Amino acid sequence: MSTHAVTLAFVGLEPKRVDVQVQLAGGQHGIVIVGLGDKAVSESRERVRAAFAALGLAVPAGRVIVNLAPADLPKEGAHYDLPIALALLGEIGVLPRDALESALAFGELGLDGSLAPSPGALPAAMAAHAMGLKFICPAASGAEAAWADCDLVAAPSLIALVNHFKGSGHIRPPVRGDLVEGAAIPDLRDVKGQEQAKRALEIAASGGHNLLFVGPPGSGKSMLAQRLPGILPPLSAAELLEVSQIQSVAGLIDRGQLTRRRPFRAPHHSATMAALVGGGLRVKPGEASLAHQGVLFLDELPEFAPQALDALRQPLETGEVAIARANHRVVYPAKAMLVGAMNPCRCGGGTGVGMCRRGPRCAIEYQARISGPLLDRIDLQIDVPPVTAADLALPPPAEGSAEARARVEAARGAQSMRGEALGLGRDFVNARAEAALLDRIAAPDEGGAALLAKAAESLALSARAYHRTMRVARTIADLDGAGGVRRVHVAEALSLKRVWAGQQSGMVGAAS
Repeated sequence: MSTHAVTLAFVGLEPKRVDVQVQLAGGQHGIVIVGLGDKAVSESRERVRAAFAALGLAVPAGRVIVNLAPADLPKEGAHYDLPIALALLGEIGVLPRDALESALAFGELGLDGSLAPSPGALPAAMAAHAMGLKFICPAASGAEAAWADCDLVAAPSLIALVNHFKGSGHIRPPVRGDLVEGAAIPDLRDVKGQEQAKRALEIAASGGHNLLFVGPPGSGKSMLAQRLPGILPPLSAAELLEVSQIQSVAGLIDRGQLTRRRPFRAPHHSATMAALVGGGLRVKPGEASLAHQGVLFLDELPEFAPQALDALRQPLETGEVAIARANHRVVYPAKAMLVGAMNPCRCGGGTGVGMCRRGPRCAIEYQARISGPLLDRIDLQIDVPPVTAADLALPPPAEGSAEARARVEAARGAQSMRGEALGLGRDFVNARAEAALLDRIAAPDEGGAALLAKAAESLALSARAYHRTMRVARTIADLDGAGGVRRVHVAEALSLKRVWAGQQSGMVGAAS
């Protein structure tokens, strides 16, 4: 005879039910945990033993076998402590067995019997609700788990939980965390000059397009990128749920507080491939997934390891990261806008003191650190010239983030209606439009089609670049409130793709 408790394992964001079975057997004294657990799971036996001692209980003499089924599913993390302890309490008769089988337990034990939070409380609570089970978690996870609207018990300690089950104590239901605004975002009004870069920022925000700024140090590239979250619309309810689940698994939700502000991630250029796309011994979401439905900003783009940058190519195309292991495959969503910033060359490429000392070869070598296939996935590529003293002397611009955000929200509203009409959902953006769909929603007029055909021939555009130009033109038309894509929209879309060092281009002639 054995006692069962229920918990779960995460494969990416997908919860898998795990049956915790505890049985007392004869033989050498000790707790044996089987079922493909990692180091944190195997160390659970010591935390359980210490927590029992804090309750005045002793682990039964003989062998205690803990089986985590299914046995071939990898188990990771310290959240198995609580279900193991509860199942053992049921096995020795302290808790009723039937109560354990109707609940899902999730939490880490302290040596004094206290309950500590574990990453993933929100998706775990949602899984418990879907299974029709009560969710048992630490009190510190209660505010986060309450967002799942499930039957919830959030206990501060193991003894409080035992008293609750026996009816000698009562645990008050937790209060859901707040929906907060987050830290203040700098305003676009702070940027003087750089009108084309501001326009590109607005287009990128409207259609969810990837963007690259190229310019000398001090031209305002990072300043512009940091103001992008301020002109993006807030997360929809469905997007908020997706983003919050990723943040929960990564342990980034504080006091159960969620925010409708879109994520903005800016990793240092020393970040590894696993840090960018996810991975590691315990497969965790990387920066690309943590920026899901938001912005992934890579400053000093060529300084990132080429292998790490090229690992972003598939996520930029598919909107998800797939990490394969020998015994399982993990998928995380990664629909993020990539915003990059770089100098024209290693010297900086500016004027005066920052002027390049090596000539065109320096720019060619430096820009070659970014592969062509990655550049082909960046819709908007903008030269950001140095800011002059005359620009700095100008008064603040009349328009700031609020005005730009209003136009972005109007453009996104048009895309939302289009997506709903096409059965693609209200979260549809032009950057995610399939090539087959573009002929229906972004086919230019006669003049625009002729210009695009001429540009495709003279610029040797790849099929991907051709379709991305159509997507950008459709976004520009949405910003203008136009029903169809016209020649002027195609011309502006073509002007937002820069000529790289060493390339021969007919862009000027094509767009004229």
